[in-house]
Amino acid sequence: MPDTAARPGRLELDADRLRALDDWTLPHYARLRDELSRQHAAIASQRNAMAGGQQDKTLDLEQLGELDTAGAALLVELLGPEGVRDISHWAPSLSRERQALLEAVAEAALTPVDEPPKPSKGPVATLAMLGRHTEQLARQQLQLVAFIGLTLTKLLGILPFPLRWRFTSMVAHIQQTGLNAIPIVALLTFLVGAVVAFLGATVLRDFGATIYTVNLVAYSFLREFGVLLAAILLAGRTASAFTAQIGSMKANEELDALQVQGLDPIEMLVLPRLLAMMVSLPILTLIGMLSGMLGGALVSAMALDIPFAQFSAILQRDIPLQHFLVGMAKAPVFAFLIAVIGCLEGFKSAASAESVGEHTTSSVVQSIFMVILLDALAALFFMEMGW
Repeated sequence: MPDTAARPGRLELDADRLRALDDWTLPHYARLRDELSRQHAAIASQRNAMAGGQQDKTLDLEQLGELDTAGAALLVELLGPEGVRDISHWAPSLSRERQALLEAVAEAALTPVDEPPKPSKGPVATLAMLGRHTEQLARQQLQLVAFIGLTLTKLLGILPFPLRWRFTSMVAHIQQTGLNAIPIVALLTFLVGAVVAFLGATVLRDFGATIYTVNLVAYSFLREFGVLLAAILLAGRTASAFTAQIGSMKANEELDALQVQGLDPIEMLVLPRLLAMMVSLPILTLIGMLSGMLGGALVSAMALDIPFAQFSAILQRDIPLQHFLVGMAKAPVFAFLIAVIGCLEGFKSAASAESVGEHTTSSVVQSIFMVILLDALAALFFMEMGW
């Protein structure tokens, strides 16, 4: 193998004829570039000669040694991209491979580079941006509806076949999404219950109706706060975990491996997580309701002189069961949406860490948004129905 360090490329001007000698490769790139700068006048004359069609003054490549892309780029710069296009005519002795290399580099030099469009300003640009975001949101919702349909189809397909139910995976996800989340849900709802009771006591004291603080805490946690706070916590804690897990599996080509083995990723990855969430969230909702009312009862006992026994008696006497049922009815719906959004964003992520991070953030934002939106719609519906 020839020693490239012993034959550095160079240019030589002999009788008005420019010659490229020895190796034009990457190790000699800096030296060759300096030489091209020094022989600028000869190079300009060479380009004029080629533009005028004087074949006797074309660049001589017969003594050219090794050539790689770096050297080809310098030769294209020397001759100009247009001069390289008809290289087969003025350098027929050059091998076909080297002619193809020089032509490819010349074509790349002639290809215009698309510059990113500069951000425009004004009302038209703002309207266009709003339209793009609206279209993106519509596409996102259509994908979500399609994935919900696919998930329900798979779920109904395995229900008649208990042997296909993945109990081990489902129990593991129940522990991850449910049992491990009990402390944070209980603590958060306890503190919010105490805050609601303090607020009620502050406002109702001016009307001499502090006793109704019990009703305020009970109504807010049975109907709204219990399920809403638990769902928001799971949206941030569990939906992001689902997206990161499935996205990492996609980046590591584990999903492709499952499909090659004839296994369905929806059945193996989505359904156990979905069923685990639909079991965990109602339990966490119940714990959130109890913890919130416990926080309200503690504040009532300390600040309003309402003992626990009286607090419990008011709950049993004045709070109908339907408020508890309304709150619990929302839990499976929220759980279904959170699990589906988290899994869908995992499948949508590309095989890169950046994409996994972006879709993890998107799953959290979408889950919280959908939970709050559905809770608001449910509140309007139940109010109109008189429930």
